[in-house]
Amino acid sequence: MVPPRYHSMLMDTLFILCIVFASLAACAVIWWSVLMVRIGRMLSTGISVRRGLQEPAVDELVSIIVPAHNEERVIATCLDSLLAQKWDRLQVIVVADRCSDATEAIVTERVERDDRVTLIRNTDCPESWAGKCHALRIGAEHAEGDMLAFIDADTEAHPDLLRAAVGEAKRRDTALLSLLTDLKSCHWFERCTQPVATMALMSLFPPDRVNRDDRARTFANGQFMLFDRDWYEEVGGHAAVKNDLLEDIAFAQVISKAGGRVNILQSDGLLACSMYGTREEFLRGWMRIFLEATSRGCKALRKQSRRQLLVGWAVPGVCVIAVALGLISSGPAAMIALWLGALGLFLQCIALGWTYSMGRQPVWSVLLFPIGAWEVFRIMRWAERTLQQGEAVSWGGREYVLKPRGER
Repeated sequence: MVPPRYHSMLMDTLFILCIVFASLAACAVIWWSVLMVRIGRMLSTGISVRRGLQEPAVDELVSIIVPAHNEERVIATCLDSLLAQKWDRLQVIVVADRCSDATEAIVTERVERDDRVTLIRNTDCPESWAGKCHALRIGAEHAEGDMLAFIDADTEAHPDLLRAAVGEAKRRDTALLSLLTDLKSCHWFERCTQPVATMALMSLFPPDRVNRDDRARTFANGQFMLFDRDWYEEVGGHAAVKNDLLEDIAFAQVISKAGGRVNILQSDGLLACSMYGTREEFLRGWMRIFLEATSRGCKALRKQSRRQLLVGWAVPGVCVIAVALGLISSGPAAMIALWLGALGLFLQCIALGWTYSMGRQPVWSVLLFPIGAWEVFRIMRWAERTLQQGEAVSWGGREYVLKPRGER
């Protein structure tokens, strides 16, 4: 039997812990509530590209340029989906960029059966150019369209994609319209980590802030970029961003500075992307994305990595402890801790489920959120070490040594 004095001390300790963790759980409730308000406000601005399907069709030639470096895994699916577009005047240019696999053979087969497809073989890349930028420049030089669409080879387009995107670009009078693709989750590492990585990227570039005319935060997604040709040529085309590994963000900044409007919308089921075939490619790819998205800033990477631990582990951990304290204690403080902890966990599930469903990710993978947050933390710390130690970044068949150049 516990002596009365120790029993009283235990009760006092549990009471204090209940108060402390109830307060922390209340902060978690506020955190997730604010996030849901932000999501609702973002959706209220109308960020679905499907709105463009309501616009009248225009009779313009659209040139689609697809860079392809060893893309035999995905290029057939991409081309077949582009050729199925509900668009009368279409030119599809594939730049086979230093390929050593079956990419060229797959594209050649499409060229032979559809005269809308052109294959350009590129065998080298100047030292002063990033590989993808150089391939896209070559493709743009052969483009004849009034509008230029740069689409990655790992995407799959719905037949209504071009119709919707051109409609919205015209309605919004954009110099550059970009889309957030629905990321396919075919592998366990994608289901676990990809939604968290996407959320981290969107926290840096919220779509509603990107689309504002005043104090906009410039951003674009290179998986789909639709340019007004006059604007593309006015800013100098890909030569203006020739040494950027994320030419999409660089393009958005260049066009915004020149006075052009840059918007980003949800593809909303009209464009899906299978980004990586292996876990190693996945980790290296997202490491590169976070490097460029934070402007190669060590301080920014460190801040964002800590945020992953906070949101993925500390916030839900506080709520779990609050619930546990409420269950093993008694009194009003214990009940408050129990209900606030449970409410925090409930709101977290709702907020994450809402976010995951917007990106067409399996909602059940919300259960893997803490593991995904840990993985994103590790990717960001890897990116920080890469900058600090001057390690080479492999991408698109080349290696780049990146140096810190700013802080976000």
